[in-house]
Amino acid sequence: MIEFGEWLPDQSDLGNSGVLEAKNVLPSIRGYVPMKSLAQISGVADNYIRGMFATRKQDGTVQLFAGDSAKLYRYASADSDLDSVSTSGNYTLGTEDVWKFVQFGNSLIAAGGHNQVLQEFNIESSSNFDPISGAPAAKHIAVVRDFVVTGNVKYSGNTHSDRIYFSAINDPTDWTIGTNQTDIQTIPDKGQITGLVGGNVGVVLLQKGIARIEYVGSPIIFSVEMIETTHGCDLSNSVVALGTYAIFYLSPDGFFMFDGQRSIPIGSEKVDTFFYDDLNPAFTHRLTAAIDPQNQVVMWSYPSIASTSGDPDRMLAYNYAINKWSLIELDHQSLGTILIPGSTLEELDNINSSIDALGTSLDSPLFKGDSFTLAASKDKKIHTFTGTPLSATVTTREFEIAPMRTSVINKVIPYVTAKNPAVQPTLSVSVGSRSKQLNDVTFTSASSLSDDNFCNVRSHGRYHRVRVETSGDFRYLLGCDIEGATLGKR
Repeated sequence: MIEFGEWLPDQSDLGNSGVLEAKNVLPSIRGYVPMKSLAQISGVADNYIRGMFATRKQDGTVQLFAGDSAKLYRYASADSDLDSVSTSGNYTLGTEDVWKFVQFGNSLIAAGGHNQVLQEFNIESSSNFDPISGAPAAKHIAVVRDFVVTGNVKYSGNTHSDRIYFSAINDPTDWTIGTNQTDIQTIPDKGQITGLVGGNVGVVLLQKGIARIEYVGSPIIFSVEMIETTHGCDLSNSVVALGTYAIFYLSPDGFFMFDGQRSIPIGSEKVDTFFYDDLNPAFTHRLTAAIDPQNQVVMWSYPSIASTSGDPDRMLAYNYAINKWSLIELDHQSLGTILIPGSTLEELDNINSSIDALGTSLDSPLFKGDSFTLAASKDKKIHTFTGTPLSATVTTREFEIAPMRTSVINKVIPYVTAKNPAVQPTLSVSVGSRSKQLNDVTFTSASSLSDDNFCNVRSHGRYHRVRVETSGDFRYLLGCDIEGATLGKR
């Protein structure tokens, strides 16, 4: 059997140790599993959504928030609307700005870039966000111990892209410098701050390095130690974290994971070259990243060179448990990780007009609530990846049947396991062949699976690859077997 190994687009077609294509699937230890389509859960915002966040009240109630270029919203499970909870006069985010949120006690704090001072919403009592008097405007925000910390800030009319500005201890609404340990620190010579990750200690990502900040008390308040000086983050929206010891980000030389001490390359000789060749350089600010905790996957969403509007049309999926990648092709606008409020049967009518149109099983944890899940905005609405499986394609590495001999492939047996034997996915196989590495690859017409469990094909050449396409649900895409023969020679 030719196994469906790791997707390695940066390696050559011939001699590739994995597969040449893994589209609309997620990597597993062996082979691939389905990637599900989008299922709408919310009403429509005024503009495309630029940030999502979920909180939990003291009584356990989940609240979902989102923001676009002009408004902040709260999701109402009773009617699925996105109700405006903006301050009076709304907002004006910069073209490349997004909303970033943190929770500190009952305070939900929103940072929307240099055009807006920090906004605060009491999750127990507020009906609207309000600007925090005296607070900075900031591109990045995190909670580090007993402080709200901001980075790449604007205050007193001046922008300071290399400074962190932290609140009073245990008070996210007090930003008076010099009182209650509120202060500002500059991190020089490393470019702009491009990300913040909170925790017991904080991590500051900059264009030319990564620093750790740790609370030490007065008079210094926070010590700053440069940990990483070889790599930095140049695309701020690429930062996503599983705590302070697993921070994923994009550097000019590829994808990395920072483990608290060093940066480990995760895309080198795998997807780095593919990504930068595929990324539309005019819309890099539209890149977003999020965690899919249910599948142990980090997702990076981006507009490819095929996207003329700038809307993202692709996602790179990285399974951090097994260090494998795949590619998702799906039109959307941004990504987020959210906690879903539960829904009653009556409230489901607000999502879709019928149960059949929901696109998600009623047994899904989505409707029970309390589950973190990957979400995306599309058409100015919030969706979850809980719909039917996307149509998937996996293409093997290029191979020879016999070295230096022309050969023919007659049959292919795809190894795909069904999730429900009573409802099997649709399968088709095509074979691509060529006589020289310099030639283009020519594929046969797609052949469906016969009753004898193989696909009839006929393809001549010296070098071959097998493409398997599926639609419908399946459990695993594992690999394929071929039947072929070498041809005679003089």
